[in-house]
Amino acid sequence: MDNKIYYYKDELNDDFAGENINPTTIDENYKYIHKNVFWKLSSFIVYRLIAMPIAFIYSKIVYGLKFENKNVLKDCRDTGYFIFGNHTQKVLDPFIPTLGNFPRKCHIVAHPDNISIPFLGTFNKMMGGFPIPSDIKTTKNFFNAMEEFISKKNVISVYPEAHIWPYYSKIRNFVSTSFKYPVKFNKPVFSFTTTYKERKGRRPKITVYIDGPFYPNKNLNTKKAQEELRNVVYDKMCERAKNTDVEYYKYIKVDSQEEVKYD
Repeated sequence: MDNKIYYYKDELNDDFAGENINPTTIDENYKYIHKNVFWKLSSFIVYRLIAMPIAFIYSKIVYGLKFENKNVLKDCRDTGYFIFGNHTQKVLDPFIPTLGNFPRKCHIVAHPDNISIPFLGTFNKMMGGFPIPSDIKTTKNFFNAMEEFISKKNVISVYPEAHIWPYYSKIRNFVSTSFKYPVKFNKPVFSFTTTYKERKGRRPKITVYIDGPFYPNKNLNTKKAQEELRNVVYDKMCERAKNTDVEYYKYIKVDSQEEVKYD
């Protein structure tokens, strides 16, 4: 049992990823869609022939990763969809939605930090990293790319908690902002909830529960529809999180005036 303790004061904004990266600016010149044949070939090799096999083996050996209720995804096999999950793994989280939705291509909406690391940033882009725009001008390109991805029956994955809290056993509060994507494109939504089971002398076993589909309510305006979707997904994730039976890392809330730290 690892007895690391994290102290937090704001569950919406505190981040325990442990990185200090100078993020790339995602401006109107950023290329979301690559049509160069060499990029496409390199991306296929990295995504299908290198990353996926390594991620599968690593997740099985280290975490005993298993997906439950994955059959619900078949309900939307003829359309693209969005999938939302809790953010609790630094290394594995870029791969969980990819493995869970295989063989579909999965694009992961991410902070610009994820594509800013030298060499690894390019690798992350080839793996489906889909950075959030840094300014309003870029938003149009972002949505155009999302529309193209989803029209090709691909998957868009989102971590609405936004920040990594390693091995956190509950579901943190999150805002409804990212749920405007499925509302805008009128696409179904699934949730995936990473849960942990205790294993003596080893890291917890990971079981990921997939639920859905949930659909945008066309009778509501955009803001209310995304709020409704957010609440449905949040409630389902909270329900599934109860399957976690171990607190591998401990999280303690501190006064807002105290310094956030970890032991």
